[in-house]
Amino acid sequence: MSTPLQLDPSHTALVVIDLQRGIASTQTVPHAASDVIARSARLATAFRQHRAPVILVNVDPGPDGSLMPRPTADQPRPPMTFPPEWSELVPELGAEASDIRITKHQPNAFYMTKLDDVLRAHNIRTIVLTGISTNIGVEATARAAHERRFDTVFPEDAMAARDAELHQVSTTKFFPTIGRVRSTDAIIAALA
Repeated sequence: MSTPLQLDPSHTALVVIDLQRGIASTQTVPHAASDVIARSARLATAFRQHRAPVILVNVDPGPDGSLMPRPTADQPRPPMTFPPEWSELVPELGAEASDIRITKHQPNAFYMTKLDDVLRAHNIRTIVLTGISTNIGVEATARAAHERRFDTVFPEDAMAARDAELHQVSTTKFFPTIGRVRSTDAIIAALA
């Protein structure tokens, strides 16, 4: 049984993960990237209307991905070349000057960034976390948020992955153990 959702805008922030040209241009499931972007943009509009922080996170892999982790792995990611616009946030988010921007070089948006300091400076206790990919950037950031004792809310329909099973495991098995999984509409309604 899920608990009722009420969000205090003065202590809640929206954190949007990796909705950038290079990532959002790929095929995602179970929600198309365009739908994830549209729902994240709706959430951002609602947060701005309530004067709650909107934090837009992008990942910069560095030249030829040199800043991303490259561990020895059974299925290593292939080397890639990234065009200059790869890390640019998609314009459909409607970014505003008041939005806070964070650039990361790892999946986790807390790792070696100012995200934790920004959230604490704004007296944030709850974060709403959206983006692509559910099982990579969103989940890595969610784990770090949990370790830092933030309450986390996950709009299941405002995130996606490259594999439906990976999205489902995160949203049905893991996220409910560290936060609350809801719809975009339910989160907007809870911002009262």
